[in-house]
Amino acid sequence: MILSVVFSVFVACAVIQTTYYILFSTFLFGLKKNKNNITEVPVSVIIYTKNQAKIIQQFLPSILEQKHSKFEIVLINNASSDNTKDVVELFTKKHANLKILNVENNEAFWGSKKYALTLGIKASKYNNLLFTDAKCKPVSKYWISEMSKKFTSKKTIILGYKKYQKKNSIINIFTRFENLLTAIKCFGFTKLGSSYMAFGSNLAYQKSEFFKVNGFINHMKINTGEDYLFIKDAANNKNTTFCISEDSFIETDTPKSFSKWFTEKKEETRIIKKIQFKHRFLLGFFNFSKLLFYVLAVTLFFFYPWKIILAIILSYFLVQYIVVGISAKKLKEPQIIFFLPFLEIGLLLIQISIFSANLISKPDHWK
Repeated sequence: MILSVVFSVFVACAVIQTTYYILFSTFLFGLKKNKNNITEVPVSVIIYTKNQAKIIQQFLPSILEQKHSKFEIVLINNASSDNTKDVVELFTKKHANLKILNVENNEAFWGSKKYALTLGIKASKYNNLLFTDAKCKPVSKYWISEMSKKFTSKKTIILGYKKYQKKNSIINIFTRFENLLTAIKCFGFTKLGSSYMAFGSNLAYQKSEFFKVNGFINHMKINTGEDYLFIKDAANNKNTTFCISEDSFIETDTPKSFSKWFTEKKEETRIIKKIQFKHRFLLGFFNFSKLLFYVLAVTLFFFYPWKIILAIILSYFLVQYIVVGISAKKLKEPQIIFFLPFLEIGLLLIQISIFSANLISKPDHWK
């Protein structure tokens, strides 16, 4: 009797996981080119930086060389203590469409990224805003054009894709896989009309949407989450879409160490706790059912006909390989698919470690 119940739960987990992947895959289909937006719209590119003088020298030219008819760059220098200001001012002498906004620390918003971004948004002269970070580089000279094409009278929030540079290391493969899976969930939820997140270094929205929700006022005291929590406040099933053409991608370097990436994921997990309950539940149920699926699969192999268990596992992997494989090809990460089972199990163990770590430690900078 107990064995039958356990087997039924195992089958249910397999069905739940398969259903999730099928729903996530909807972002890959029915993509239509925006024929209405033939004329390029003016765009304000907002770049945030803090103590990244060397990085700016390397990546800023890729933004300045964009092939777009009308755009400005607002570079927000958030109280840098290095020579960021001097480096950017050298660029401003050669490029009239680049301006630097030097933000000084104040007692109320000491070092706040959201405060600095708010000032940058107010200083921009165009309604269409495109956000990135100093450490990110567009993969194409048509990044601004591709992202801004998605703006219409109804679509005022555009989610873009951020990818990691390819390197031959275990941490690189893991971060790229986790990033790919995050993108699949992000765009899948958006396709279903229920956005919950964005890649903050490749996000576009209109200034009017920002002021409609009073900017970051609802979460100004939280140091991070200017992407997730803005989407929570501003996005709905009518005003949000995504752009996954290759020319719209942003690329950034892999975290230099596993510990740094682990810390980033811990912070991200804490931010997810602040998003809408329905999204927390659906994401949590996805992870929980996956963990339960693997635990029961291993257990039932010893107590149930192994051929039946193996058939269910292989069916699950087939659906996963198809969905993740097509997504990886679309998002230019085809190598990931060869390591899929190992990466998924490894990532699951990492997620359990992050969950445990967050139970033990609490952030001291949140209120």
